[in-house]
Amino acid sequence: MIRFLIISALSIVFLTSCALKTTEGLRQVDFIKVEVENPYFSNPEIDYVYKAKIEVYNKNFGGILIIKKTGIKTHRVVFTTEFGSKLFDFKFEGDDFTKNFVVEDLDRKFIINILRDDFKLLINEKANVLMAYESDNQSVFKTKSDKRYNFYFLDKETEKLSKIVNTSKTKEKVEIAYTAIEENIADIISIKHNNIKLRIDLEKFKK
Repeated sequence: MIRFLIISALSIVFLTSCALKTTEGLRQVDFIKVEVENPYFSNPEIDYVYKAKIEVYNKNFGGILIIKKTGIKTHRVVFTTEFGSKLFDFKFEGDDFTKNFVVEDLDRKFIINILRDDFKLLINEKANVLMAYESDNQSVFKTKSDKRYNFYFLDKETEKLSKIVNTSKTKEKVEIAYTAIEENIADIISIKHNNIKLRIDLEKFKK
């Protein structure tokens, strides 16, 4: 009996420690939507231009980030200084990634891989829904991303995407938050990592 109680207690502790904070307070629901959409960088007629700050392992980079949809599944992501010197230049075409240029201070394999994954998540327009959750004011859709998962948070009233959380089975890894959204353009975007020292802050460039 005592052995059974100890095993039960340990099981509860283990399951609690493995539970994602992302789904705390949410209730699982049936879903009709088979795909969830991210519309913020989907218009090929728009040059998405942001003032950008990137903090990576105590190094800070500031400048202008330009994201342009150049084809059905193709985006170009270019980060420059305010004087126009390139810091990096990436091309995304479906699952293919091309590093056109990276300044020396950022040209480390693990940093490139992180930036690649961050921007791929940022510009990915559609994902297949695995599960759905809801709260009183949010609809949340779980999708698969290689060995990880992405949770898309949509405001129930406006149906606008407000947040994406990238997770392993047990831990939150990356969070993308969108605020001040008008006409499928987010004025402010923040990308925050929970396990490494990397953060990206974007503010829409106003003419």
